[in-house]
Amino acid sequence: MRFQLRKCSACGQYTLKDECKKCNKKTVLVHPAKFSPDDKYMRLRIAEKPN
Repeated sequence: MRFQLRKCSACGQYTLKDECKKCNKKTVLVHPAKFSPDDKYMRLRIAEKPN
């Protein structure tokens, strides 16, 4: 997928760009990681997850 929805961590605005037009801060992907039943790192992620 070429275009994915992104969110500015500073102001909360959604965009498709790597930088927010409103505050010029970096944006982060809001989509979850793709699920795979053969996930090699699931054990590590679960151990690292806060309660």
